[in-house]
Amino acid sequence: MGLLDIFGKKDVSAELTKKVPYELKLSFHPLRISANKSDSIRMSILLSNRSGEPLLTSVVVQVPKKLGLDQTCLSNVREIRLGELAPGEKKELAVDIYSSTKTDEGSYTITVTAIAHYRNYAYVLNSESKSAQLRAV
Repeated sequence: MGLLDIFGKKDVSAELTKKVPYELKLSFHPLRISANKSDSIRMSILLSNRSGEPLLTSVVVQVPKKLGLDQTCLSNVREIRLGELAPGEKKELAVDIYSSTKTDEGSYTITVTAIAHYRNYAYVLNSESKSAQLRAV
């Protein structure tokens, strides 16, 4: 009998670190971005909590240097804090991705990471990453 059993709390950290806590789906609207000119597309992120526990959640979006998350293409990483996701809850996010005159033709890898935290956003419990290819024409 552990100390936490006396107070009616159970330790679920071992269960949450063994399996993937999130399901991530990514899509682009439109499918391609224009190269060598200012343009933008919208990336939709569908995130759902697959675990049986509520999770403090944040999402990190990372794009290559030739693209940006703002119109000036200076920001390449964005963290979105979602708060607690209940078990089975789904959230849909929309992130705009921008091209500029320095964007060459080709494929670019966009990485999205969903992070489960405990206590506050400084402590990481588990995470899942997914990459998608964005084509510039």
